[in-house]
Amino acid sequence: MNKRDLEERLINFAVLIVEIISTMPNGKAANHLAGQLLRSGTSPALNYGEAQSGESRRDFIHKIKIVLKELRESNICLKIIKRTKLFKGEDKINLALDESNELIAIFVKSVETAQKNDKINKS
Repeated sequence: MNKRDLEERLINFAVLIVEIISTMPNGKAANHLAGQLLRSGTSPALNYGEAQSGESRRDFIHKIKIVLKELRESNICLKIIKRTKLFKGEDKINLALDESNELIAIFVKSVETAQKNDKINKS
């Protein structure tokens, strides 16, 4: 997978998150979780864009770790929303959960590879 494909997946994930949030009811718990998910679910695409122009390898690694952190937060928020049934359209929730799991796996590997390459270049 190249950088452009990954960027597109992250943008599509952000769009999916916005679509899920737009179906949530208006209530205290739903509004809280929707706001949290909106921030954490759209952040990975934005931070990945920043990582592409990192000032150094360490800066790139730091920004990729932020992407990973936000994906994990989104995943947990999606699980809470699903369990509390604060949504319409279980297919979109399941799709978002599957995609967040796949993206998390990709970024775990990316961080490991980048850190390994950073150590090799310092040797």
